[in-house]
Amino acid sequence: MENRPIVGITMGDPAGTGPEISIKALADPAQYEFCRPLIIGDADIMEQAKGFVGHPEIRIHRCETVADALFQPGTVDVLHLPLIADVKNFELAKVSAEGGNAAFQCVKKVIELAMAGEVDATCTNALNKEAMNMALAQDKGARSDGYTHFDGHTEIYATYTGTKKYTMMLAHHDFRVVHVSTHVSLREACERVKKARVLEVIEIANRACKDMGIEHPRIAVAGLNPHCGENGLFGREEIEEITPAIEAAKAEGITGVTGPCPPDSVFSQALGGWYDIVVCMYHDQGHIPLKTVGFVYDREKKDWKAVEGVNVTLGLPIVRASVDHGTDFYHAGKGNGSEKSLINAMRYATRMAIGRKKALVR
Repeated sequence: MENRPIVGITMGDPAGTGPEISIKALADPAQYEFCRPLIIGDADIMEQAKGFVGHPEIRIHRCETVADALFQPGTVDVLHLPLIADVKNFELAKVSAEGGNAAFQCVKKVIELAMAGEVDATCTNALNKEAMNMALAQDKGARSDGYTHFDGHTEIYATYTGTKKYTMMLAHHDFRVVHVSTHVSLREACERVKKARVLEVIEIANRACKDMGIEHPRIAVAGLNPHCGENGLFGREEIEEITPAIEAAKAEGITGVTGPCPPDSVFSQALGGWYDIVVCMYHDQGHIPLKTVGFVYDREKKDWKAVEGVNVTLGLPIVRASVDHGTDFYHAGKGNGSEKSLINAMRYATRMAIGRKKALVR
């Protein structure tokens, strides 16, 4: 019996490096040892990407359904969506409605497959938000069920899965952060630090850790203010919202939760193995430490030595992991974009899919 999860992988915006890093990742037979990968995208774009990355030996296998996939090393299965009218003349590294629509349609399709149980997990390459929303607005929602704007992947997934309670997790190996709020102004982010939402994110983080096979999650909850407010001297959110949420979580049986923890030291502690996950109060509180660790710049070569990290949407009825970088227009068509984040995302998606199946068995 086949135990490897089927992972649906979107090609991302074709003007970026998504197709190229997908070929680079799947050119390594090691990826097929832990999952059955299936690209959701335009097969002609994937054929073009082979040339950019120097892998002419790879066979692009066009599929009409998931059942058509071969899942064999040396072959990249592509659930073909005819999205780009003229691949040879499609401009790379440029924001376009055609590229934005292509990226969106791949995401919509992979969600549909996961909700139908045809794939066990989903993994997304980067889309360009400007290009996507340009396409949605131009079509007036004609190809997007009436929706003319999305903030990003997370909101698309929440909408098409009917999910109301969700959050973003970023991970670099065993260093993980989740967020009480993400794409809002800092002023609004502070206003969103409320007991109910903090408790909700603690609960989601706890479930996610268990999905990954961590039986007794150790959850740190960061404070909002410097030094956690110094007993109200620098703010009262820790006293009035965050601590009550932590106490409520403990009362529910989430005994591994700790906090509020000073934001200037909790991430060093998490890197040191004290915690399995850190609940952050706003976008940059979590993103900055994660990307400082995962994004490494080579001063001498004046290029990125490592662009690693995984973005996971928690709280969904399906598994979604993603690269933790943008469309990388700078490297598009050059074949030198890094596939490391995509490989890590595939592995996270696989791990969570397996964890969910085990939970169902229990």
